[in-house]
Amino acid sequence: MNRSPDGKDSALAARATGTSWRDTALRYYSLAKPRVLYGNVLTAAAGFLFASPGRIDWLLFLAVCLGTTLVIGSACVLNNVLDRDIDTLMARTKKRATVTGGIVARNALIYSAILGFGGMAILVAWTNLLVVAVGLGGFLAYVVLYGMLSKRLSIHGTLVGSISGAAPVLGGYLGASNAIDAGAVIAFLMMFVWQLPAFYSISIYRRDEYARAGVPVISVVRGIANTKVQILIYTALFVVVSLLPQVFGSTGWTYTAVMGALGAGWLVLGVRGLKSDDDNRWARHMFRYALVMMSAISLMLAVGPRLP
Repeated sequence: MNRSPDGKDSALAARATGTSWRDTALRYYSLAKPRVLYGNVLTAAAGFLFASPGRIDWLLFLAVCLGTTLVIGSACVLNNVLDRDIDTLMARTKKRATVTGGIVARNALIYSAILGFGGMAILVAWTNLLVVAVGLGGFLAYVVLYGMLSKRLSIHGTLVGSISGAAPVLGGYLGASNAIDAGAVIAFLMMFVWQLPAFYSISIYRRDEYARAGVPVISVVRGIANTKVQILIYTALFVVVSLLPQVFGSTGWTYTAVMGALGAGWLVLGVRGLKSDDDNRWARHMFRYALVMMSAISLMLAVGPRLP
C-alpha cells in the first residue's frame, strides 16, 4: 500500500534529488563567487580603516562593507550569466550553477538585481556620493567593460578588469574620508597593480583552458616568456607603490618594514621565474604569494597608521 511521505520523507527525497533548500541556497551562494567577494570586501574594509587613523565610525564602516559586498555579489552573479558559453569550456568553471542548469538564467538575473539594488540603496542611504559613484563605476567596469567587452576581445582585458578590482579599496577609503587625496590614489594603485602579476600568473597555468575557450589572455597571445617578464615588471611596480604610504605620512616604519620584506620576497620569486623549468608550478607559487600579499597589504593598511 502506498502512503504519502511525511515531512521527514519529503526532505530526504528533496535532498536526494538535489532540490533541498540547503542545496538551493548553496547554489545561489556559490554564484556570487565567495572567494572573489570576500577578497574584495577585505580590501574595502582595509581602505576604510586606512583613511580612519583616529576615531572609527563603525556604523559607517558596516554600511560601506555591506553595501559593497552586495554590489560586488551582484556583478559576479551577472558575470556568471554572461560567461556561460566560456564557462562550459573551462575545467574550473564548468560546474557553475549557471552552466549545469542548477540555476536558470532568469532566476540568476533576478538574484543579481536584488543584490545590486540592495547594495546601492545602502550606499546611497548611509555613505556619500563618492562611494556611490565608485560602487556604480566598479560594477559597470566589471560587467560591461571587462566581462562583455575586453575579456573576450583584447589582450588588455586584465588591465581593464583591474580597475573594477581596485574599486573596493577606493570605495572604502572614500567612505571614511569623503575626499580624493594622495591616500586614495595610493590605495587604488596598489590594488590595481597587484592584480596584474596575480592574474597573469593564473593565465600561465590555465593557459590551455583560456586558449580552448578563445579568451585572448596575455599568455595565449604573446606566449609564456613575455608573460613572465610582464609579471616581474608589475611585481616591481607593486613593491614601489606599496612603499609610498610612509612617504606621504600615512604610516610609520613598521608598515614599510613589513611590506618591504614581503615585497622583496615576491620580487625574488618573480626573478626565479625567468629561468624556471616548470612554468605551471612557478606560476602557481606566484599566485599563492600574491594572495599572501593581498592579505598583508589589507592588514597593514588597516593597522599601519596606528603603528610606529
